Amino acid sequence: MKIPILSQKVYPFLLSAYRWYLLTPERSLDAAYKAALEIKLVENEHFAGNKIEINSDIYSNSVMDYFESVLKQQLKIARMRLTEFRASRWFSNESHHRAARKTGIEYPTPSAILEKLNFIDQVICKYHNLDSEVNYPELVNPPQIVKVTPPNSQPSAPKLPSQNQEQNQKKRGKSDTVGILPRSLLGTISRLQVELDPNAEEDVIKNFRHNQRRTIIAIRLILLLIIVPLLTHQISKVLVVSPLVNHFRSEETVPIFLNLEMEEEALLEMQRFEEKIKFKNLISGAPRLSGEEMEMEMEEKAHEIAEQFRRESANAIKNVFSDIFSVGAFIYLLLISKPSIMVLKDFFDNIVYGLSDSAKAFIIILFTDVFVGFHSPHGWEIILESVSRHWGLPANRDFIFLFIATFPVILDTIFKYWIFRYLNRISPSAVATYRNMNE
Repeated sequence: MKIPILSQKVYPFLLSAYRWYLLTPERSLDAAYKAALEIKLVENEHFAGNKIEINSDIYSNSVMDYFESVLKQQLKIARMRLTEFRASRWFSNESHHRAARKTGIEYPTPSAILEKLNFIDQVICKYHNLDSEVNYPELVNPPQIVKVTPPNSQPSAPKLPSQNQEQNQKKRGKSDTVGILPRSLLGTISRLQVELDPNAEEDVIKNFRHNQRRTIIAIRLILLLIIVPLLTHQISKVLVVSPLVNHFRSEETVPIFLNLEMEEEALLEMQRFEEKIKFKNLISGAPRLSGEEMEMEMEEKAHEIAEQFRRESANAIKNVFSDIFSVGAFIYLLLISKPSIMVLKDFFDNIVYGLSDSAKAFIIILFTDVFVGFHSPHGWEIILESVSRHWGLPANRDFIFLFIATFPVILDTIFKYWIFRYLNRISPSAVATYRNMNE
C-alpha cells in the first residue's frame, strides 16, 4: 500500500516539472518579447521611436545613465532568452508536441512565433555594437562608422589571408617600413586632414564628453566606496547594533575586560593614580590624606576605570557587527558597479601611465619604502595593534611578528614582478629611472 501512496505524491510533482520543460520554448520567447517591448517603449516615449543614443544631449548624464542601464539589462535578457529558445526548440520534436497536447498545453501558431521573432530582431538589431558603445561608452575612442549588415542580406564570408600574403608579411623588415615620403610630412598631412574635416569639432566635443563622463563616473565610484561603508558603519552601529548589544549585554553579568591586556592596562592606570596621590602628598603643603581618604579616592578611580573599560568592551563588540554591515555594503557596491569598476580601472591606468618617468619612479619608491621598506615593520605593528584594539582582541605578539616577517616580503615580490612583467614592457624608461633613483 505504500507504493501507490508514494506514487500519488510524486506524480503531480513530476507532471508539473514535465509541463515546465515542455513550456520552455514559449516561456523563453515571451521573456525575450517582453524585453524587446521594454526597449521599444523607451524608444517611443523618450527618443521619438528612434534608437536609444547614449551620447544624446537631450537629457542629463544621470538620465542617460539610467537609460543605458535599462537598455543593457533588457538586451541581455532578450539575447539570453533567444538563445534558450533556440536550444529548447532544437531538442523539441513531434513526440514532445504530442505529449504537450496530452497534458493540455497548446503551443502558439507558427505565424505568432514568427511575428514575435521578427519584432525582437527589429528591436535588437539596432544595437549590434553594444559591447563597445552601450556597456562602456566612456572607454570608447572617437566614434567610428560601423557597417551593419541588413537582416535580409547574406553576410559576406570573411577573407582569409592567403599563403602569399602571410609570406609577404613575414618578409617585411625595417627596410619595408621606410616610405617614399618622410613620416613627419605624412603626419603633418594627416593632421591637416583632421583639422580641415568639417566633423572635427563634433568629434572633439564627443571625445570631451566621453572623458568627462568617465571622470565623473570614476570619482563618483571612489566617493561611494569610501562614504557608503563609513555611513553604513555609523548608522548600523547607532540604530541597530548598539540597542541590541545594550539589551542582551547586562552590565552585572558580563565581565568588564574582554582580554588580559585591558585588565593589565587598567591595573597600570590604577598604579599610576596611586603613585600620583602619594607624590602630591609629599610635595604639597596641604595636610596629608589619611588612609581612609586615600582608599575612598582609589575606590572612586577604580569605579571610573571600570566604567571606561566597560564602555570600551561594549564598543569593541559593536564594532565587530558594524564592520560586518560595512563590508556587506562595500561588496554590494562592487557587485552592482561592475561597469563603473571598468571605467575606474581605465581612469587609474590613464593617470598612472600618463605620469612622467620621474614621477612614476618617485611613486614606486615612496610606495615600497612605506609598505616594504626598512621602517615598514613599525607601521605594520601599529596597524595590527589598532585593528586588534578596534575589535577587542588581544594583540598576539607572535602573530604580529610572523605577519611582519612574511607579508611585506610577499608584497615586495608581487611588486617586483609587476615592475618586471608589466611596467618594463609599457614604460622601460620609468624602470630605468627607478633603478637609478633607488641606487
